[in-house]
Amino acid sequence: VQLQAYGGGLVQPGGSLRLSCVASGSIRSISAMGWYRQAPGEQRELVAFVSSNGNTNYAEPVKGRFTISRDNAKNTVYLQMNSLEAEDTAVYYCYVVHMLRVYWGQGTQVTVSS
Repeated sequence: VQLQAYGGGLVQPGGSLRLSCVASGSIRSISAMGWYRQAPGEQRELVAFVSSNGNTNYAEPVKGRFTISRDNAKNTVYLQMNSLEAEDTAVYYCYVVHMLRVYWGQGTQVTVSS
């Protein structure tokens, strides 16, 4: 299983970005899909995940601003990020759980700056 993330970039505070992550390869059954992020000098932290039945979970700092969704037909997970803050600056990594194994994307940089 390979993951390819898209959508990072530079945005001003208060702006929006949408990240996408597409899984490809010999896919049989994906359960959870989600996003982590890692800021410079910080540990990687969970941002949000969505289970196979559509239940979602968010880290406290992003609740009410970020929305995670998935398209099972396209093996794709999305992260809509609104009201971005400087503290959201990080490399964002997508992941999927496939057949009880975790697979990671390559990371996409999100920079929030004026």
